[in-house]
Amino acid sequence: MIGITFTTDQIRDAPAEVRQRIEHQVIASLGLAADAPAAAEHPHGAHLIACNTEDAAAVLAQIKGLMPAFNVFFEFARPGISFGQPPVMAFRLIDILYHTRLQDIGQVIECLEAINEAFARVRHDPSAKFCGFDNQGHCLIRPETQQSVAALWQSILAAQPEGRGGDTGTVSAA
Repeated sequence: MIGITFTTDQIRDAPAEVRQRIEHQVIASLGLAADAPAAAEHPHGAHLIACNTEDAAAVLAQIKGLMPAFNVFFEFARPGISFGQPPVMAFRLIDILYHTRLQDIGQVIECLEAINEAFARVRHDPSAKFCGFDNQGHCLIRPETQQSVAALWQSILAAQPEGRGGDTGTVSAA
């Protein structure tokens, strides 16, 4: 067996196919692939419902006591990658895991399920989905949902008194 070492700059500058292959190899070697959700039948999120700012605030109110879910929720304030028809925003589960400092992908999935359940209650529709998954380790949301979560995050920051929360927009479960 031969080992090869790449710098983060080399990986970042590599073509998308190479980065994806490296990501899959790392996930598989860490044993995280078994914890990943099953592939969605329609991975482009046709079943996802757009969440407006009022819905996002209502979901946040329902998960406020669940700090990990609260932190995962605000990961969607970050820009994602938009693709497909209808368009969806993709967020890598491994990035959400890293940013929220949770221990494993299973915890991220539990938080996302709590968010989906809260969203279904807010919409009074048990089939309403805030987010979905693909078989590549991504969480998918509607672009309108990302915009609503980002707007909610900005309004929370704007409401902070000066001198408090000198944060630049990151939320972590430290």
